[in-house]
Amino acid sequence: MGWFQRLNEGLGKTRHAVRQSLDRFLGHTPDPALLEELEAALLGADLGAHVVDRLMRQVTEQARGADAATSGGLQNVLSRTLYDVLRPVSSPSLEQLIDQGPKPFVILAVGVNGVGKTTTIAKMAQRLAQGGRQPLLVAGDTFRAAAIDQLQVWADRIGANVIRQRHGADPAAVAFDGIAAAKARAVDVALIDTAGRLHTKSNLMDELRKVKRVIGQELPGAPHEVLLVLDATVGQNALAQARQFHEAVGVTGLVLTKLDGTARGGIVVAIAEEFKIPVRLIGVGEGIEDLQDFNPEAFVAALFGHPAASS
Repeated sequence: MGWFQRLNEGLGKTRHAVRQSLDRFLGHTPDPALLEELEAALLGADLGAHVVDRLMRQVTEQARGADAATSGGLQNVLSRTLYDVLRPVSSPSLEQLIDQGPKPFVILAVGVNGVGKTTTIAKMAQRLAQGGRQPLLVAGDTFRAAAIDQLQVWADRIGANVIRQRHGADPAAVAFDGIAAAKARAVDVALIDTAGRLHTKSNLMDELRKVKRVIGQELPGAPHEVLLVLDATVGQNALAQARQFHEAVGVTGLVLTKLDGTARGGIVVAIAEEFKIPVRLIGVGEGIEDLQDFNPEAFVAALFGHPAASS
């Protein structure tokens, strides 16, 4: 199955929820009941209140004209608007980001428990290694012995090295060792894992600030990317997570995982609208091929079932 097919399948529940309302709307003169139903469907997809307000204004302005009578008129109105929201947060590929940056390029991955940080880092490392780049994995999640072992398994598989310490070690010390090793070994990129932490726990966020500070002391300018990994299935709670982590460590890129099978895939749009932070990668499955660069055109096409075009 190709990437777009996987994305299209992954967003199937979100698309179905919205299209049910769209199908009843098309070809009819908009009335309050239909408008309310469409608005509820868009909110239910977690597109976010600001984006939905913008969409509904576009719908009420344009769907009363001749465009509403065409089979894809309303979808075109919606897709163009969403594409205009998402286009500014598209970014260079992971490889371009690293190749154009300093060496070693340092990526610090952060997020709450269970979003898939360790797996995401491992998949990124494998993809980079397959492209001829040399990654170094840094096992900064010292609270979970399984996370350290998981990175080691992936590293052995792709022929990369892991910087690790014992379970329970100081994460900042592990990060320091990782940066020192990355410089000494002249690797292309160091990918630093961190323990999942509740964004509402100030002591854990302080620890994360310390990790970032230590990285910068050992390599000025690093980390070059603070990558926040978010679980798309949590919907609006992802917005709260993004706010807290951005305030704490200055997030520079986003990864949205678990988009497959959720009816809340529109959270990507809500986050893009509020934070204007580049969406680097999205995940729609467990395989390495299911973690791909974010493409706004493909995303909108999968969300509404046809290609998007800028207005």
